[in-house]
This record gives sequence, C-alpha cells and structure tokens, in this order.
Amino acid sequence: MSAIRQLWSFHGGIKLPGNKSVSTTEPLATAAVPPVLIHPLGQSLGTPAEPVVEVGEQVERGQLLAISRGFIGAPVHAGSSGTISRIEACPVAHPSGLQATCIVVESDGRDSNLDGFDPLSNYRTLNAAAIRLRVRDCGIVGLGGAAFPTSVKLNAGVGLQALILNGAECESYISCDDMLLRNRADQVIEGAQIMLHALEISLCLIAIEDDKPEALAALTAALEECDDGRLEIVTVPAIYPEGGERQLIRVLTGKEVPSDGIPADIGFLVQNVGTAAAVSRAVLHGEPLTSRIVTVTGQGVARPQNIEVRIGTPVSDLIEQCGGYTDKARHLVMGGAMMGFGLSGDDVPVVKATNCLLVASADEIAPRDSALACIRCGDCARVCPANLMPQQLYWQARAENFDKAESLYLFDCIECGCCDQACPSHIPLTDYFRYAKTEIWARERDRNKAQIAQHRYENRNLRLEKISSERQRKMADKRKSLGDRQSTVSDEDRQAVIDEVMQRVREKKKLQPGSETENSG
Repeated sequence: MSAIRQLWSFHGGIKLPGNKSVSTTEPLATAAVPPVLIHPLGQSLGTPAEPVVEVGEQVERGQLLAISRGFIGAPVHAGSSGTISRIEACPVAHPSGLQATCIVVESDGRDSNLDGFDPLSNYRTLNAAAIRLRVRDCGIVGLGGAAFPTSVKLNAGVGLQALILNGAECESYISCDDMLLRNRADQVIEGAQIMLHALEISLCLIAIEDDKPEALAALTAALEECDDGRLEIVTVPAIYPEGGERQLIRVLTGKEVPSDGIPADIGFLVQNVGTAAAVSRAVLHGEPLTSRIVTVTGQGVARPQNIEVRIGTPVSDLIEQCGGYTDKARHLVMGGAMMGFGLSGDDVPVVKATNCLLVASADEIAPRDSALACIRCGDCARVCPANLMPQQLYWQARAENFDKAESLYLFDCIECGCCDQACPSHIPLTDYFRYAKTEIWARERDRNKAQIAQHRYENRNLRLEKISSERQRKMADKRKSLGDRQSTVSDEDRQAVIDEVMQRVREKKKLQPGSETENSG
C-alpha cells in the first residue's frame, strides 16, 4: 500500500507542463518487426561489446550477437530472427552524429525465439552472484536513460539500507514508465523482489509522482496482491528534475549524495521501474533484453502513443508505424524536450536507452532567441537542482578556464536544462557546460595517452639498459674466467705449450715445396 512517509525537498527545480496525455490516450501498442534491425555494439556505459557472429550467419531472437569483455558493459542480443547482413559502421543516435560499429540483421519474418536461458523460478534459493550473472547475461541495463549495466549496480556490496525504484518520470512528454506501470505493474513488483533478494536487504521504496493516478492505482493493486511488506509506494510531488537519482534520494530520505560519491555510499541504490520489469523477465522467464516501451509523441507525428518496440528498429520504421510525420514536424529529438538531443536523421536505430522519440513542432520547441549578456540576476542559481553557481561556471567555461570550472563542481551538473529555462538572457548555459566537460575529458584522454607513451619510452630505455648491463656483466665474467684460467697455468706448462707450437711450425716449414729439407735429396 502507499506509505505516508515524510518527504523533503531538493534545491531548485522547475514546474513543467506535463504534455503526457498526448501519448497516454492510446493503449499500449506493440510494433511490428521491421525488415532490418540495427544493433550498435555500444549500448551501455562501459566497454563496447565484441561481435561473436559473422556475416551470413542465421540468428534467432534473443541470440547473443556481441559480448562485453569488461566488468562494466553489457552484451547485445538479436531483436528478431534473420540473417547477419553486415557488421560495419552505421549512423547511431548520438549528439555527435558520428557513426559506430553495428551488427545488421535482415529479419526473416518468422520471429523465432532462441531457447537460451532456463527460467529461474527458484531464484530465492540462489545466491546473489547467480542472480547478477543472469542479469548480466541477459544484457539488462538502466532503462531510465543512463544505460548503466544493472548487474554492476547489483554488486553494490554491504551497507545498503534501501532499494529505490524510480517511477517519477518528471520530464515533459515522456510517459513510457507511466504506461509500463499501468499495464505491467506486477512485473515491476517481481523485479523489485528479485533485486531485494540479490542485494540482501529488506526495504524497497517505489517512488511515483502524484500526477499519475492510473499508474498509482495499478501499482497499489499489484502490491496488495503480492502482500510483501518490504515494498512501499511513495507518492512525490511532480517537479522537474525529481527523476534524477540524487534529487529523488533527497526527497525520499533527506540525505545528500556526496559530490564525489554515488548513492550506495550513503546506503541507497536507485533503479528505474522499467529496469525492474526487465529483471523480472530475465530471471523468471529467461528473456534477454530485446525490446522496450518507447514514447512516440509530439505534434509532428500522426498517432502519438507508447509502443513496445524491438531494440534495433530504425526510427523511420517506428515513426511510420505511428502514422508517419505530420506537416507540423520540425524537430526529431531522442529523449525529452529538456534533456534529449536532436537527431540529424531517422535512419538511426532504437537502442536500450531510447525512452522517447519527440517529433516536435515549431511551437513545441521554439527556436532559441539570440543570447544576450549575462545580467547577473542569479535566476539560474535559484533553480539549479545540484545547488551550483551556473553563472560562474558559464564564465569559466566560456573563457576555457577548465580547471577553475572543475573546482566549481562542474561534474555535479546533471545537464537538466533548468538554468537555460530560467535565464532571461537566453544564454545556452547547458551547452557551455557540456562543452567544458567534453574538453576536460578530451584533455584527460590526451594526458593519459601521453603518460602511456612516456611509460613505454621509459620502459624501453630500462630494457635497453638492462640488456647492455647484462652484456657487460657477461663480458666481465668471461674476462674474469679467462684470467682465472691463465693464472692457474704454471710458467713451465706455458713454456711447454710454446715449444710445442714452435715445433709444429718448424715441421710445417720443412714440408713446404722448395724448402732445404725437400731439396737436399
């Protein structure tokens, strides 16, 4: 049942128009399998996966296509059955617009499943490591947008107080979690129970904003049916960006995550409700992550709705299944209007982190007004949920004083865009912060490369010095050994050897043609 729990507030934040009814009036739909599925190798934070299939190979839905060798990473599975047609660089959904290596599957229309993983209906008898292994093998990542490997999060260790399921979904237009809770609340509850078992803790707080009455009712009914006292539903006020894990922890517990720390440092672990449902499918049904619910919305699409779509589906196919573009279509954004990023085309695939496709009109995303000079009003600082000083960060980022920007806690910025909304001078503050972070990361990579090159150079010199020293040592040992042998030979023995050698020389001369011995006869 819904718990009456004391709530706190976080600094800043803004009230946004929900715009969620645009996509929630239609029932949850299921997208058809497209002719081609494009699977990028890097669909999670960490090490990109490596292909384990070859061009021309036949695959089934759920079959392993690529495996991650790193601790932080997730494998990639086929979204449907078909033939591997290409393994090459393709356009992917990324703010840079760059391409990335993808495995392309041409669907065969059968959509046959691979019988790969046995259901673990007895998961309560298994240890935490076995649960984490199943979650990793099924490629489960955070479905709230960050795509952090779930198995790594479940390895948080001892000292946790509670698991927090994030159903806040505070950004405008996005409603995939809302529709998931309305239709599959039981799977979210099951996923929460599985994660509690893996984490060996006994409290789960399920946070849901108070503007989702249908989802709240469905979740409450599912929780009453399972009758598990370890789970509590907590309704929180709808304010952006409450869905950020640091902000949500503050609202639920009153505690602050350290600037250089993670939620587990203060005893909490946050997972998205969609991730919980995916964990349930992986453990109880043996299903790898091959599909997810995506919100397709905005005035630029004919039939806005939430639709379950195969991962790897081209955006163009998904828009077509939602009725196609309207005359109002001006912007194509992956994610919400605040934290999403524009796509240069619709030939990119849906990936694990795709929670929303916003096809916006000129009214929904108006062109940015020309930036004016900062008037030092402080409005940006008043709305910053990370309690930063955006105006100070802006000046340092613009001047490329990146060390100073770091000292002002640049990396605590969650790039929510609240400061952009509040700025009366229309300064694109978040863009400056992203630029500064990118430059700092690039310089750090360059420093690391230089250090690696320096270490290689120094190691090479050490190897050469060692080889030279070894040679000198061997030569010294050889000379010493020869000297020792010479010192052990007596003068008489040495003279005998000399006499023997001279005798051989004389005899040889006698045998040479024209010698006196030869001509005497």
